[in-house]
Amino acid sequence: MVNVFIQAIAIKTHFLYNQAMSSLQKYYKQSATYKIASGILKELEKFLDTLGKMSLNGIEVIKCILRWQIDIKELIEQCSRFGVSSLPITLSIVGMTSIIVASQVALEMVKQGGGNFVGLLMTILIIREVGVIMSGFAIISMIGSSLASEIATMRVTEQIDAIEVLKVNPIRYLFVPRVLSGFIMMPPVVLIASAVGVITGAITANLTSGLGYRAYFDSAWLGIYMKDLGVSMLKAFCFGGVIALISCSCGYYASGGAKGVGEATTKAVVWSFVAIVILDMFFAMAFFF
Repeated sequence: MVNVFIQAIAIKTHFLYNQAMSSLQKYYKQSATYKIASGILKELEKFLDTLGKMSLNGIEVIKCILRWQIDIKELIEQCSRFGVSSLPITLSIVGMTSIIVASQVALEMVKQGGGNFVGLLMTILIIREVGVIMSGFAIISMIGSSLASEIATMRVTEQIDAIEVLKVNPIRYLFVPRVLSGFIMMPPVVLIASAVGVITGAITANLTSGLGYRAYFDSAWLGIYMKDLGVSMLKAFCFGGVIALISCSCGYYASGGAKGVGEATTKAVVWSFVAIVILDMFFAMAFFF
């Protein structure tokens, strides 16, 4: 009799425990903490999935380039789009950034007796970081978003499905010219933008602090090395390919109509920003630490 009573208590206790845990789990799933955590995990899962797909796309693009499966006419068109069309906004952003920095740095350095180092500081800053980073941001905003929205529109309107039905490799047709144009055109764009940044820095330093052009450029010439220029061009080469690859991949995997196009474009811009900042950190650690 006692054993039966104990078993009944145990069963009842187990039932109440399960009921309590079920209620607790229900309330927990409705909490803000659970929603935030689950949202972060879902976004992380999507990011890792897309990152894997981007890597596979990148490998396929490299294979097509090594086999010379390239549409030259399309490549020239994309190079014009990537380089020529983006040049005005890129020069504007890099030039304005140089003006802002020089206007705040030159006067204070001249006051402290460091006028002979203004050109050195501005040139190192522009060649190593400002030129390539701000050019990357400009190209992401103008070209990357355009690539993502274009390919996403093709996806949601089933144009890519039609390409696949015709037995045409969409990676070769859509990705290769765009990614290759990023590799080719980003370095000259960065080189021109950096030159404009150095020149606008000299003009701004002269206007704000009275620093002579000769002192500025003598300092700049003594402070810049071929290593700095080489690393900047290598960064630009990598950034151009990565921006194009991320933008094309985000557009390629879009879904859900017009809303999906907008989401793909936003994702391409955000991930491209994050990617080039992370790559820039690795370059800094590899070459300048």
